Amino acid sequence: MPSEIVQELAELTATNKKGVEFLAEAEIALARAEHLLDTKEAQSFLDSSGSVAERQAKAKLSAADARLDRDLAKAEVNRIRTKLRVIESAIMAQATMSKLMQAEMRL
Repeated sequence: MPSEIVQELAELTATNKKGVEFLAEAEIALARAEHLLDTKEAQSFLDSSGSVAERQAKAKLSAADARLDRDLAKAEVNRIRTKLRVIESAIMAQATMSKLMQAEMRL
């Protein structure tokens, strides 16, 4: 049983490290998506004519796909962060179980 806990801790730690890498990649993708959205919206605003309100509406409309991509990138970052919190909680639970088993073995 103690070796199972050690093995589980090692697997969770490895998964956590991979998750951190995935999070970094997702954050880069989010930054790129936000940049694309900002650029597309600003360029559309500058290229449009009419009142400020009309230009803003046109810019939002033309950047709708970029906004969706940004929102999906945000969702991916949040999903990875949530998974990392779950893994970290599992690591803490396994570490606690290991300490309890060590204490029982001393008795």
